[in-house]
Amino acid sequence: MKILDVKNLSKVYGKGDTMVKALDNVSFSVEQGEFVAIIGPSGSGKSTLLHILGGVDTPTSGHVIINDTDISTLDETALAIFRRRQIGLVYQFYNLIPILTVEENLTLPLLLDGRKPDKKQIASLVERLGLSQRLTHLPNQLSGGQQQRVSIGRALVNNPALMLADEPTGNLDSENSREIVSLLRQFNKELNQTVIIITHDEKIALSADRIISIEDGKITRDEVRMS
Repeated sequence: MKILDVKNLSKVYGKGDTMVKALDNVSFSVEQGEFVAIIGPSGSGKSTLLHILGGVDTPTSGHVIINDTDISTLDETALAIFRRRQIGLVYQFYNLIPILTVEENLTLPLLLDGRKPDKKQIASLVERLGLSQRLTHLPNQLSGGQQQRVSIGRALVNNPALMLADEPTGNLDSENSREIVSLLRQFNKELNQTVIIITHDEKIALSADRIISIEDGKITRDEVRMS
């Protein structure tokens, strides 16, 4: 089942002599349950692509279709709701709310959606994340790896169609990086969670089922790896 369809996506910043084409007619699709790594040098357009996929930036032209919904057709309110329910975002610097506990950060998307957290589901998620003893801690009481685990849990709490991770290990040491990638892989394999990870680290990319390479805003390679 196709979960994501990107059609002729372009993003241009500026005009005339200052014009920069961050994305140039990018097209690809992703099936449910795929684990995809998007790699490329700094300035290649990979983060711009992820932000457009996540609905936090808009393309100059082209379409992003997630679960049969063209997100470019949604107004601001509908897009915010769709993003909260269907897209899980994980960032390099965690983006946790500093005055909220681990449990409050995890359940925030549900509360914003007016839904009561399912205690059994939250307990299962927390156990998978290895955070059972940290629920009442604030973010500044956690290690970087633990904070990123909270960020991953928050992204997954709504069972999104698509999980997008933007350099999720960029602020972590090598041991924590391996653990975070292993955790993403676990959710991908055990829960059939579709994951797209942006990274400049080829070692991390090699853990994916598929690697899409971007340079100068264009896809230069799209390789499915044999497991």
